Amino acid sequence: MKKVLVLLLLVVVGYSLYVPLSQIEFGTDRMGSIENPTTVGAYYLSKTPSELSVANVITAIVVNYRGFDTLGEVSVLFLAATGIGSILYRRRKEGEHSETISKPSSQLLQAGAKLIYPAILVLGAYVFIHGHLTPGGGFQGGAIIATGFLLMMMSYKDFHMNHTVLTWVESLAGITFVGVGIGGLIVGTTFLENFMPVGTLNDLFSGGIIPIIYVAVGFKVAAELAGVLDTLLSIKEN
Repeated sequence: MKKVLVLLLLVVVGYSLYVPLSQIEFGTDRMGSIENPTTVGAYYLSKTPSELSVANVITAIVVNYRGFDTLGEVSVLFLAATGIGSILYRRRKEGEHSETISKPSSQLLQAGAKLIYPAILVLGAYVFIHGHLTPGGGFQGGAIIATGFLLMMMSYKDFHMNHTVLTWVESLAGITFVGVGIGGLIVGTTFLENFMPVGTLNDLFSGGIIPIIYVAVGFKVAAELAGVLDTLLSIKEN
């Protein structure tokens, strides 16, 4: 009886998958042409290079066309970092033992970290500075930079982030993001409207406000993630 029920379940699931998939016209062009886009996706692909001078269409969508949603995502990360810091604050300051959970690393890791650490920071900065030209962006670049800080924290037990500096960096980056959005209201008509000259396609200084926002997001994400990592690695033993 059990085998029969399993077989019936597989048949029902298989049929449920087959029916909708069989109605999809795979291979059919439903996007329209670049000259005559018929969907939102085709519109972005055809209009982004000319309207915003941005080679990376995904960047234009994330930062410009739905920039308000990206601001919300950054705010969620801020709330998560704040929550972690609030929950673990006492364990960082009032543990029963003075030693933290992190342990000393090997000399091999320490020597390698000194060589790789600067390269990681440069790579992270490159990713969010060139986010409008190549794949990448503020979130990816900020996460890469935070990874560099994590490497140093794991390699050197006494390496800690200055939370005052991180707070200032995170605050200024957030103010920059919101300030650019308000600038769109003042100069243009909508929040986060691209009110700056878009420049020439494939140039570093192009895209209007997009590179500015991505730089701000990169610093903000890097500061928040670095603060979270430092908090987690600084917990005192109980």
